[in-house]
Amino acid sequence: MCIRRPCGGWIRQAEADAGERDDRLTTDERAELAALRKENAQLKRANEVLRTASAFFAAQLDPTRPR
Repeated sequence: MCIRRPCGGWIRQAEADAGERDDRLTTDERAELAALRKENAQLKRANEVLRTASAFFAAQLDPTRPR
């Protein structure tokens, strides 16, 4: 027998996955959201590296900036 609270979450998730609920993300939507958040974090890190590299190389090419 299942205790009401833990099974309730599983039941609600199964209902969402079956399209019976729209107040909750489906399992596929949750997976997609996690993947998009991970990709977003990676892109932010890449942008920071590119910004830093750009500033470094701009300083190397600008003869008026002190080193």
